[in-house]
Amino acid sequence: MKRRQVVAVIGAGDAPRAVCKLAFALGREIARRGAVLLNGGRTGVMESAAAGARKEGGHTIGILPGSDRHAANRHIEFAIATGIGEARNAVIIASADTVIALAGEGGTLAEIGFAKKFGKPIVALDSWSEIDGLHRADTPADAVTLALKLAASNSRRRK
Repeated sequence: MKRRQVVAVIGAGDAPRAVCKLAFALGREIARRGAVLLNGGRTGVMESAAAGARKEGGHTIGILPGSDRHAANRHIEFAIATGIGEARNAVIIASADTVIALAGEGGTLAEIGFAKKFGKPIVALDSWSEIDGLHRADTPADAVTLALKLAASNSRRRK
């Protein structure tokens, strides 16, 4: 059985409405293409992306910082409570095939750092222009297309 690609969507937990709208569209695109959405399972970008994915019948996984899996937002299908706080950012990235980054703060920046360290492809959607080495996309559809293409290419190189 072939595994589905896993796309981590990262960004601010207290994101403005415009960023949440992008996240929702990303979630829909990820689900439409048969991939699984993975994120931190909380609010803002995480909740909006998960809502978009679930609206299209997609699967969502939330890696939570605390030990209560019920703390996940209502759009997370599979909640994984870690009890390891912000260290869960490494788990999110290690579990993904590819990463799409939206606007965020320190936690998002840490996830970008882990993605670079772990060799995971990163697509920035309307964000992080100050960081070299990220792939860029202008729309949610373009971001998902590029992320899945990069993940497939990265997977072939690892074999």
